[in-house]
Amino acid sequence: MNFKTLTRSAPLVAVSLLAACAAPQGMRSASAPAVHPVEVGIIALNDFHGALEPPKAAVAAPDGKGGTIPVPSGGAAWLASAVDTIKAKHRNHVVVAAGDLTSASQLASSLHLDEPAVGVMNRIGLDFNAVGNHEFDRGWKELQRLQNGGCEKNTRLQPCQLEQFQGARYKYLSASTYKADGGTLFPATGLKSFGSGASKVTVGFIGLSLRDVPTLVSPDEVKGLTFGDEAEAINREVPRLKAEGADAVVVLIHQGGITRPGDPNGCDDLVGGIKPILDKLKPGVDLVVSGHTHWQYVCHYGRSDADTPILLTSAGVYGKLVTDITLTIDPARHRVIAKKAHNVIVQSVGYSSGRGDVPNTKLYPQFSPRKDVSKYVAAYVHDAKDLIARPVGKLAGPAAKPSSESNMGGALGNLIADSQLAASRKAGAQIAFTNPFGIRAPLDPAPDGTVTFGQIYAVQPFNNDLVTMTLTGSQLYAVIEEGLDDDGARQALSPSAGLMFAFDLHRPAGSRLVSLTLNGEPVDPAATYRVTVVNFLAEGGDGFSTFKEGTDRVRGMIDNEALQQWIAAVPVREVPQDERTVQVGD
Repeated sequence: MNFKTLTRSAPLVAVSLLAACAAPQGMRSASAPAVHPVEVGIIALNDFHGALEPPKAAVAAPDGKGGTIPVPSGGAAWLASAVDTIKAKHRNHVVVAAGDLTSASQLASSLHLDEPAVGVMNRIGLDFNAVGNHEFDRGWKELQRLQNGGCEKNTRLQPCQLEQFQGARYKYLSASTYKADGGTLFPATGLKSFGSGASKVTVGFIGLSLRDVPTLVSPDEVKGLTFGDEAEAINREVPRLKAEGADAVVVLIHQGGITRPGDPNGCDDLVGGIKPILDKLKPGVDLVVSGHTHWQYVCHYGRSDADTPILLTSAGVYGKLVTDITLTIDPARHRVIAKKAHNVIVQSVGYSSGRGDVPNTKLYPQFSPRKDVSKYVAAYVHDAKDLIARPVGKLAGPAAKPSSESNMGGALGNLIADSQLAASRKAGAQIAFTNPFGIRAPLDPAPDGTVTFGQIYAVQPFNNDLVTMTLTGSQLYAVIEEGLDDDGARQALSPSAGLMFAFDLHRPAGSRLVSLTLNGEPVDPAATYRVTVVNFLAEGGDGFSTFKEGTDRVRGMIDNEALQQWIAAVPVREVPQDERTVQVGD
């Protein structure tokens, strides 16, 4: 096998699922030597989020009896073995990712600025990664350090704590992220070729972030950058890749969707930010590897050319799945003639938590951890182990959102909001809100109720500061409505104790809030209130722009420190089960 990888910049201008399609290969000249189709294996992942160790999370997989079974999955060393197993199936292969490999990470990775997450991907053999929104969390200069290596200090944490950081051996791609000079922050595209002579085939890759990055990270971290329309960037790059010899075009995009539960083998009821992008694509894209929503799917959508639909894939989150994709390419006609894919569960080790036991199952293969990756990860975990294992306090039971991707915070959202209110009382706080999408993991205490700092950090890994501000009642109504409107993904802010609201999504946007009370009394639109949120929300993150209007701001402690203090303040902290946000009208 002979292959090469190229990249260039552009100027500004669920599980075990199968999808396949094929077109006739057509007639060849009787005198021409036969050129056989070439298969290329594309191994895809997304949203790894520095999950160095098994995340104590499961994939709900078919049990063969019409139901599902939880399969314990994830962990870098097991992911490496899964990727190796898939590589062994494909003579020609390339490993790609659709973003968010770093940030919102496990503590052992985050404390080391996600250098070990990059090191894991280097060892797995990743070739290309689209830049996700969380990869901008520490700023674009720090992201460039992850690509290029070195020990330049761009954050309050010290880089290169365990080793001289060499940077990513894979290429970040960002076709729709532009610097002030009009060039892209990273190369827009990459090429990889396989074989030689008449049997040579080339696959082109376009990588890009979602357009909404500025609403998902703090403004200072993306200052000087602009984020353009995703479909426009893809449509611009396809003919360029074709002109450079690409026989197949693959889009790696940190945007995704959610498909209908129970029917993951199709795109029926596909919703989410990926859909309008796909609808605007011109012919020429064969495969879209997506992410961001933490959903898993393999299905067809739209048309890639006159004969075949686009193959759309996503591999969930935290390395619990990896997608095995095969493109069959006709080198004579320079086109894809068949495509198929399925998601492979990265079954690792069983685990126990306050929710019970999740054992291994023989229904799906269990991978062995790859020794070199295990050793590498162990060094970083050892360096952080005392902090990870430090007991914080005791919780009366598990606390979680209704589901991992829920747009409501549930009991855990209530707990976090209460902790932030308590931590900002000295600043005059009367109300605190947390955003459900910022809650990254459930809080499952040990059987004796003990909660560790590592668990707290998994729930709130962003180290956001608390900001207390003054808002009018009218602004409170407006900011809650912003979470319920049709602009982007909806989420109902989780409030602290005493504040309750009801909403009806059947009503027009802007008037969906049915009631809003504080301590049993209606919120007065003309009155003022002291409100606490994290700095991400205070700067208008997640589309809550009204928070930017808050006055008399006081900056406070880090969010996860507030949660630690709240749990530790009593022998056993009860989990608030009261319904503070109520959806009506269903």
